[in-house]
Amino acid sequence: MKTALLIIDIQNEYFPGGKRELVRPLEAAQKAYYLLQCFREHSQPTVHIQHISSGASADAFLPGTAGANIHDSVAHFDGEPLVIKHHPNSFRETNLMQLLKDWGIERVIVTGMMSHMCVDATARAAADLGFTVFVAEDACATRDLTFGDTTVPAEHVHKAFMAALLGYGKVMKAEEILALLAVEHAGT
Repeated sequence: MKTALLIIDIQNEYFPGGKRELVRPLEAAQKAYYLLQCFREHSQPTVHIQHISSGASADAFLPGTAGANIHDSVAHFDGEPLVIKHHPNSFRETNLMQLLKDWGIERVIVTGMMSHMCVDATARAAADLGFTVFVAEDACATRDLTFGDTTVPAEHVHKAFMAALLGYGKVMKAEEILALLAVEHAGT
């Protein structure tokens, strides 16, 4: 099955010192890196997705700032497409669908930040568009959320969104996806 790796918004703003620091972003980025290396080694399609704020009131992910840059852990290499987006859904008003269609992609592996926003929106959209979706759950990160007087820990936010995404595809650890890809590559 023709597969592409989507690396969504693994950007400096989400790491220590950034304006939107997440819980355990380094660990998630490391898992995304393992998948990225596998795709590079097998010359498989990889798309880096970068959120750039476009609203006048935005204070993070601003064009041309260090915070908006792709994090070094999953550095973008020449020849790997970079999709710029302004909305949580990576397909909305971008060329992502055209890239995947041009490559004949049937399955996407989703990694990135944040689990409850851009990862969720993109995975759901990919399924709605007819792709087989795998979410590398440990290659995604999020943060604590507050609703009223309740703070929901990041771990619970992440697990709730991963549980919901089971309705749209497979949710697996990066290591499990790598093992599956190894079996598929061995068979070709």
